[in-house]
Amino acid sequence: MIVTNDLEVRVGARTLLNAPGQHLRVQPGDRIGLVGRNGAGKTTTMRILAGETEPYGGSVTRSGDIGYLPQDSREGNIEQTARDRVLSARGLDEIKRSMAKQHAIMEESEGAKRDKAIDRYSKLEERFAALGGYEADSEAAQICDNLGLEARILDQQLNTLSGGQRRRVELAQILFAATNGSGKSATTLLLDEPTNHLDADSIGWLRTFLSKHEGGLIMISHDVELLDAVCNKVWFLDAVRGEADVYNMGFSKYKDARALDEARRRRERANAEKKASALQKQAAKLGAKATKAAAAKQMLARADRMMNQLDEVRVADKVANISFPEPAPCGKTPMNAKGLTKMYGSLEVFAGVDLAIDRGSRVVVLGYNGAGKTTLLKMLAGVERTDGEGGIVTGHGLKIGYFAQEHDTIDGSQSVWENTINACPDANEQDLRSLLGAFMFSGDKLEQPAGTLSGGEKTRLSLATLVSSRANVLLLDEPTNNLDPISREQVLDALKTYTGAVVLVTHDPGAVKALEPERVIIMPDGDEDLWSDSYMEIVELA
Repeated sequence: MIVTNDLEVRVGARTLLNAPGQHLRVQPGDRIGLVGRNGAGKTTTMRILAGETEPYGGSVTRSGDIGYLPQDSREGNIEQTARDRVLSARGLDEIKRSMAKQHAIMEESEGAKRDKAIDRYSKLEERFAALGGYEADSEAAQICDNLGLEARILDQQLNTLSGGQRRRVELAQILFAATNGSGKSATTLLLDEPTNHLDADSIGWLRTFLSKHEGGLIMISHDVELLDAVCNKVWFLDAVRGEADVYNMGFSKYKDARALDEARRRRERANAEKKASALQKQAAKLGAKATKAAAAKQMLARADRMMNQLDEVRVADKVANISFPEPAPCGKTPMNAKGLTKMYGSLEVFAGVDLAIDRGSRVVVLGYNGAGKTTLLKMLAGVERTDGEGGIVTGHGLKIGYFAQEHDTIDGSQSVWENTINACPDANEQDLRSLLGAFMFSGDKLEQPAGTLSGGEKTRLSLATLVSSRANVLLLDEPTNNLDPISREQVLDALKTYTGAVVLVTHDPGAVKALEPERVIIMPDGDEDLWSDSYMEIVELA
């Protein structure tokens, strides 16, 4: 259970949320969709509820186990295997290691030392069994398989996995902990964009799992179908009023209820404004007479009270003016990749991949999770080097714009403004301020540390730095992740009108349709083909 007490959430001088009393409460059986536009404070609020950071005011009371999946997962020991990472959710990896250590002592020792080892082993085994340890391997493997992690991946170290695979491992660990060896759990799950990097089958399985979860659940997601299928309550963070509206209903009914609520507020305000205007006019007439001054003053006070007692009408959300840069002039083939290879020790991810990027060409990179799609883009961007003898041949006028899936190009310790200046050192300062304003960064927001931005805001910041670069080759790795529907449509419109070359990695069929690709590269083999709609199924399943 999680209960807030006079919760106040701020970022810098900006108040994101005021929730008086015990306004926000999560109990077993509550499956809550935490919704609101990008920048409304969803991720910040989730971090506070999880205990990752402290609120500006008030407190949060927690009881029972909590499983928290942050939007940008950062694992601890990346030399740990995926299997051990999942098992660590119940501490089973450490118990197994301790059991193996005591077993070795039992075999090598005699007398009191051996007896002590036997006693310790017995206690460890009892605890191991109580936590479902003997069934744990198959249970963890089943969860991983349902999330699209093949059996061969489980014994690989985390540092050999792609970003998407590591994200799935983190989700598997949390869900494995939530089952607690019994298939039932009172664990409160806090999931921030859990469907990022999941294919259609995995999303379907997750939808069923969460619908049956008996503990509490708070979920941030832009997947409307998931919210509709899973949630029985909705918390709407209103960025205008700095309040949280609680709806004790499913997502579809919430949308209808909120529309009716906003219509009521507009109607009541229109009626009140009409009455207040009449009172103000009458007061103006009376105020001209000295004997009626007191009555006029009372009328004005009544008009003010009438307006102050109204619920604030929610104004339309601002929309970022997202566009991609006017590409700088370049030669016919600004980029040519030859023999690109990626190895993790003896493990080969891909080898000998060739790719020519012609001026204005549009290429989509496909392949299963872990096939090396993100790594290929990193090599093209110069972030990683090939392990073979190949490399990148830079053509005339090449200017690269790289959008990283995990926002690796953003320095979280620096402000929004500092990140922009560092990315565009030659740009005019006023032009940059105008640009950031178009992407909904202005005023105090410019001084906000980039690490405190929501996922959608980080996406907008990354895209803003691309615009001023005048890049003629865009390398885009999941550019629509974490975006609200309106911002996503803005990105798709920008893709349609951009005239430079694009190499795109995405799970979003809408992004592929907007790109209208000419070619496709299938990883890990690096096979090239002309695009056809038959490849769209791979986009959804990859």
